[in-house]
Amino acid sequence: MSVILVTYDLKTPGRIYTSFYDTLKLQGNWWHYLTSTWLIQTAKTPDQVYAALAPHLTTTDSILVLPVTRPSYGWLPQDAWDWINSRLV
Repeated sequence: MSVILVTYDLKTPGRIYTSFYDTLKLQGNWWHYLTSTWLIQTAKTPDQVYAALAPHLTTTDSILVLPVTRPSYGWLPQDAWDWINSRLV
């Protein structure tokens, strides 16, 4: 299992992204404290996660999917760091 970061800008006016979020939640054990950024603990590769999400996006949207590795730095609540540190190998 690895942790994958998914961050995005959903830019299509009037589009309802429910299917995008539902699919995102199905990718594995997830953490979501930042508005457009999710961390997902999964056995899937970044390209597999991207392939699952891409059909729910339009050409005006943007997405970045990549693995999370140590060291990691940032300003987050302690429970966020606990989640991250307990899952990074």
